Amino acid sequence: MTNGLRHASRLYFKSSHRKPIMTSPACPICRQPNTYPDGELIICADCGHEWSVGEAVAVDEGRVTRDANGNTLINGDSVILTKDLKVKGSSIVIKKGTKVKNIRIVDGDHDIDCKVDGVALSLKSEFLKKA
Repeated sequence: MTNGLRHASRLYFKSSHRKPIMTSPACPICRQPNTYPDGELIICADCGHEWSVGEAVAVDEGRVTRDANGNTLINGDSVILTKDLKVKGSSIVIKKGTKVKNIRIVDGDHDIDCKVDGVALSLKSEFLKKA
C-alpha cells in the first residue's frame, strides 16, 4: 500500500508508530462490523443505517427492556405471561400465567425471543412480568 501503511485486521498502522489510524465501530442496529466513515457520519454497508459516533453510544446505553410492571429484564430471566396470547398463523393460544424460562432480549417491536412448549416465539415485553 502507499505511505507505508499495512493492513492488519481492519486497522491500518503506520510502520514506525504502530498506532491505529482509523477504526469504525460495529453497527448499533445489525451489530455487523462492516461500517465506513462518510464525513461526520458512519454508515453500515449491510443494513444502510447512518449514525454519528456520539449517537451510537447513546443508542447502546439507552436500550432497556422492561416488563408490564416496570421491572428491568435481562437475558436469561424467567417471565410469566400476563394475558392470553394467540400465536399468529396458527390456532395455538398461550395461556395467562404460563412461565417462560431463559428469555433473550432482541431489537425490534417484539423484543423478547423465547421457547414455549418447544415453539420458538417473539413476544412483546408489555405482556410479561418477571418471575
